[in-house]
Amino acid sequence: MKKAFALAVSLFLMVAIVAACGSNNKDAGNAANNSAATNNTGDKAEKKKIALVLPEKIGVNKFFVLMDEGFKKAGAEFGAEVKTIESTDPAGFEQNLRATVAEDYDLIITATFQAEDALKKVAAENPDKSFAVIDTVVDLPNVRSVNFREHEASYLMGALAGLATKTNIVGAVVAMDAPLLSKYTSGFEEGLKSTNPEAQFLINYVGSFTDPVKGKELALLQQSKGADFIAGMAAVGDNGVFEAAKEKGFYTSGQDTDRTDEDQEHIVLSQLKGTDAVAYETVKSFVEGSFEFGVADYGLKEDGVGLTFVTRDSQSTLSPFIGQENVDTVKAIAEDIKSGKIVVTNPLAQ
Repeated sequence: MKKAFALAVSLFLMVAIVAACGSNNKDAGNAANNSAATNNTGDKAEKKKIALVLPEKIGVNKFFVLMDEGFKKAGAEFGAEVKTIESTDPAGFEQNLRATVAEDYDLIITATFQAEDALKKVAAENPDKSFAVIDTVVDLPNVRSVNFREHEASYLMGALAGLATKTNIVGAVVAMDAPLLSKYTSGFEEGLKSTNPEAQFLINYVGSFTDPVKGKELALLQQSKGADFIAGMAAVGDNGVFEAAKEKGFYTSGQDTDRTDEDQEHIVLSQLKGTDAVAYETVKSFVEGSFEFGVADYGLKEDGVGLTFVTRDSQSTLSPFIGQENVDTVKAIAEDIKSGKIVVTNPLAQ
């Protein structure tokens, strides 16, 4: 009986030990699975690293200020780790691009034709890295280019200037005689001639994007020749045009953002460009997985460009020099451009 009892106890203990081992193995397996699931979730939750590398200092250039705002807003809203890097010269810009590649950013965004040469070199050397460029086109398989049809918005401004001018002489102070900026001057002149074939158009080039002193000098020159409306197309140089307008009493316009609130009496229009919206959408699409390489085109129809009072409301009061009747006429022109009834010449496509 004792032997039988001992044998029964031994069998019971063996069964218990086997069961315990099985339970422990199952728990270990579940723990491993849970750990793997946690790791996978963690990988998916990793923040995308996105850099905005600018070819110059943001400074007072509204174009870059707006872009940086949209970029940072998207980073905050979509959980991306974003960093803006400013450059002081072309050599420094290329070094900054290479640094972001070395730091393994998931997406590197830059902007303007000033970035083209360095981007072509760095992107070609790093075919597995993703790049985007705003406001110019770089034809490489790992670059998304965002292009604006500025000539459509400048056509509207020229058309409105042609209707508003009292002297039949209007001008433009332009940053540089560069292909991209020809979309501004060509569109403006085409719009001007469409509403006022007899109007004279004066153009002078500052030679840089950062010289308000030269911008003012050229605006005063055009005013002395009878121009009563002088469009600012010189980036920071526009500030000099605005100073001249205030001193001499002529009318002018700004670029990229609505600058009419800075001096409603003299800055009566602003040509708009949605660099903030484009930077925001670029980050958003990359984080959400809908980002595509190639060329994206933004014009009046896509609300990528526009003109105050015509395509977008302003907090400023409409100047009597411009007039509501003229605005209504140009609003109809804008709709014709959107529908394709009017096709504005793109000088870069010639």
